[in-house]
Amino acid sequence: MIASMLLNETFLLWGWLLYGPLLLYAIWRAPWVELFSDSRRQHLVFGTVLVLCALWLLRRDFPSGLSFHFIGMTAVTLLLDWPLALLAGFIAQLALLALGKQELSALGVNGLLLIILPVFIAHCCAKAIERLRPENLFMYIFFSGFFPAALTAALCVVSGTLLLWSSGIYQFSPELEDFFGMLLLVAFPEAFINGMAVTAFVVFKPEWLETFNYSRYLQAPWKDDSEQ
Repeated sequence: MIASMLLNETFLLWGWLLYGPLLLYAIWRAPWVELFSDSRRQHLVFGTVLVLCALWLLRRDFPSGLSFHFIGMTAVTLLLDWPLALLAGFIAQLALLALGKQELSALGVNGLLLIILPVFIAHCCAKAIERLRPENLFMYIFFSGFFPAALTAALCVVSGTLLLWSSGIYQFSPELEDFFGMLLLVAFPEAFINGMAVTAFVVFKPEWLETFNYSRYLQAPWKDDSEQ
């Protein structure tokens, strides 16, 4: 998470100009009829917002204006699908704003980095797996849970670093291996948290995952009566 004091007004403005229309598009594409008619999905949305708030409050704030915390949006995207995932992330942002842990001016930039980018990566990976139609359950867990979460964490760090570098705040170290080492330290725990969450849902509540094909991965093995 990036504080507004680290960004100029141009970046803050463009953050809202890009983030706002994407939120409006998510509102337009959200399944409101199913949401209002299905209490289970309502509970999932409210519970997701609560978990995101708790996860984003467990963070390390630095005097420079940067904050590091887990993202968790990969599992949220698989759980709610992308329109409701974007809206759940935005509601969590508003909750942090009310608690004084978020700045309104930087809401757009942080939304692009911590909500739009993770949801986009998770959605693309889930669609790619669906096109491949694998029958191995491990393929879904790894390439829809672990891998996109690790990629999300790495790209968020790189994008935030480039944003600060273009603002003249951050200077790249000549020892780039230190930077790549930091990417690994950030990517692994993010992948572990999201991957374990997806694994738990697959084992205990696969019907909660909007992107999970229950009949393909968990159907009973077919048996030929002639072999008995």
